[in-house]
Amino acid sequence: MPNPTLSDQDLASAAAPLREANLAFAARYPGESGRRQPVHVVYGGAQLFKAESTRRLGQIALRALDEYAPDAATLAAAVGLADPALAETVYGRVVEKLRREAVEDFRIDFEDGYGNRPDAEEDGDAVRVAEELARGMEAGTLPPFIGIRVKTLNEELRGRSIRTLDLLHTALVERTGGRLPDNWTVTLPKVTVPQQVSYFVAVLERLERSLGLAEGTLKFELMVEVPQAIIGADGRCALPGFLDAAGGRMIAAHFGTYDYTAGVGVTASQQRMRHPACDYARHAMQVAFAGTGVWLSDGSTTVMPVPVHRAAEGATLTAEQAAENRESVHRAWRMHYDDVRHSLVHGFYQGWDLHPAQLPTRYAAVFAFFLEGLDLAAQRLRNFVDKAAQATLVGDVFDDAATGQGLLNYFARGINCGALTEDEAREMTGLTLEELRGRSFLQILRNRQG
Repeated sequence: MPNPTLSDQDLASAAAPLREANLAFAARYPGESGRRQPVHVVYGGAQLFKAESTRRLGQIALRALDEYAPDAATLAAAVGLADPALAETVYGRVVEKLRREAVEDFRIDFEDGYGNRPDAEEDGDAVRVAEELARGMEAGTLPPFIGIRVKTLNEELRGRSIRTLDLLHTALVERTGGRLPDNWTVTLPKVTVPQQVSYFVAVLERLERSLGLAEGTLKFELMVEVPQAIIGADGRCALPGFLDAAGGRMIAAHFGTYDYTAGVGVTASQQRMRHPACDYARHAMQVAFAGTGVWLSDGSTTVMPVPVHRAAEGATLTAEQAAENRESVHRAWRMHYDDVRHSLVHGFYQGWDLHPAQLPTRYAAVFAFFLEGLDLAAQRLRNFVDKAAQATLVGDVFDDAATGQGLLNYFARGINCGALTEDEAREMTGLTLEELRGRSFLQILRNRQG
């Protein structure tokens, strides 16, 4: 073999800026963190929050399922799930999930779900919520993820927003001796310019120092609700600028369906999750945040699965009224199920829920989505790993390394949400528990290659 003409020294000056650019790219786009992402976030007005709130939501969800879909066949008919065997599996896992962990993430809302109230009232609610959070921490009644949503940082509401943020955290830290709930997050709504993000970061930094919290403790998620967040005044997507201004504290971006559609001129009667305008915005969010590790969350279905008739005290509904109630709930369930399904197909694995009766269809849609494609995904992943990085053809689907990581992520998300267990994934894919938990396809291949 002849010796290469060019030495490393010959290329050193040209390689230096490339190395710097490669390292900067890798730092900005580290990929998925592997942390569990909740499949939803339930919003509830701060004025109503108590330490036991999310447990009560689970009880209401179970009652709704028992009343309007007491068996798998009824739920399947309501949401359009055609496979009877899959429906039985999904139904059983929905019931188990609602009993064990009905709410994965909860946001105590001081914005739209709370409204503009007198300052004294919001001050009081901020302190009261802190007391309830501390009580929930002591009793173990809080969900695995929890946080608050403050008001926007426009000039009208900025002072009120930060005052609530300050009062709540100050009262909570005083009550708990410096502790915050696990997976605590603050949601910043209606972000319009990067200066709002950088200001919020400055507030969080000062709050940490004042309260004696470790640097970087306070994380936040922002909401993409205005068209100018997608394309700013300079003709560029504003979202990367929001991430730059976040200083490493931004963990998620949530899409606000109804503010966004109103902002682009969609009439109220046509504002819905599956409007093409929403798909455009969601895809822009995906492109802007792909590979950054920022979680994406979709919006909410505002048609609630509630009965149209209520029985007076001591009275019972007629058969016709009961049938109308059932039809109303099933119609709303089908819309919610289809909306969640649409989000999942488009790569949004989290969304908002606004009513406890939406929890059965949230989990039904998520579980069905992961379970129905499980066998093929397992076959593709097993074949790919067995051939240790050699491309493989399964049926008419050709896989490469990026797809291998996507398949591994599929199982990781399925395990996280409760659609399947680690043991089921291990048996189907041939991976070890260590490999599944490591969530790195390249590391699996390196290990298998020895």
